[in-house]
Amino acid sequence: MHILDTGARFSAVRFSPVFNPTPRRRYVIVRANLPFPKHQAKYHKELEAAIDAVERGCRLCVDVKRSLFSSKEDKILEKNDQTPVTIADFGVQALVSLQLSKLFPSIPLVAEEDSLFLRENNLVNSVVSEVIANAADDDHLSDADVLEAIDRGGKDAHTFCNKPATYWVLDPIDGTKGFLRGDVGLYVVGLALVVDNEIVLGVMGCPNWPGDSSDGTTGTLMLSHTGCGTWTKSLLQVSSADWTRRFVDACGLVNKARFVIQESQPWESLPLSSRFDAKIGSGDLHGNEIRLLPTCHGSLCKYLMVASGRASVFFLRARTERKSIKPEER
Repeated sequence: MHILDTGARFSAVRFSPVFNPTPRRRYVIVRANLPFPKHQAKYHKELEAAIDAVERGCRLCVDVKRSLFSSKEDKILEKNDQTPVTIADFGVQALVSLQLSKLFPSIPLVAEEDSLFLRENNLVNSVVSEVIANAADDDHLSDADVLEAIDRGGKDAHTFCNKPATYWVLDPIDGTKGFLRGDVGLYVVGLALVVDNEIVLGVMGCPNWPGDSSDGTTGTLMLSHTGCGTWTKSLLQVSSADWTRRFVDACGLVNKARFVIQESQPWESLPLSSRFDAKIGSGDLHGNEIRLLPTCHGSLCKYLMVASGRASVFFLRARTERKSIKPEER
């Protein structure tokens, strides 16, 4: 998750608001039953709300992508840090913020965006229309409501002291490169609850996740709660309430493991490449080859792949900070 620099300044590029003449469907999401008894989960109410919020966010992403790749209109923006960001980014943050603030007003939200960018670039109407189309039926939202919801999770919204804190953490769209690659790119809407500085639950939605069944469906929703395990179910299918328990891969041998790496981190750049050759996809392994799964565009999907058992391990190279030493003046 990349929190914006507090000193960030945005360009004044102007885009025309996006209007869709076709009436938008208002989605009705039935809050899915949890895959375990509620009394086993201390934060079951928060978990149910998180599931609902993430699923709504994923629906908004699918809507925006559909219009993005059909109309080719100016729905792709670029922030000053060169990270591509979309109207879906702001829309998901607004939807999740609205849902959580309604049910848990005392718990702050730590997210990525604030509404300044929308105001400066004439994009308020575009985001508001997407949010209204995917919000709960009983929500009567104004532009001000949506902007306030976005700012609730903005970079300057909250200040935490040294004491253990309780807050929501949201990444509206993690893997924007995957988001911009159409129906094959992987990206994740990720939400977690931190209580006294400990993560107690998490929900991830990945609309383009390859399905486990032969019916051609894609998309998955994953949840986890302390002491209750990790579970997944099909995403964007209201009638589907079948949860599947997931376990990490028990493989302990390098030559038997399934590896996943980020797109920006080629296998040749990793230390293991000096001893093993990477084989992508299926097929028999020979000699010193190891199994390398398709890349994840740097998003949370690599965690999803390991947690679901599809991958054994992923590599994440630690970032090194360069420090310049100023010579003492004499």
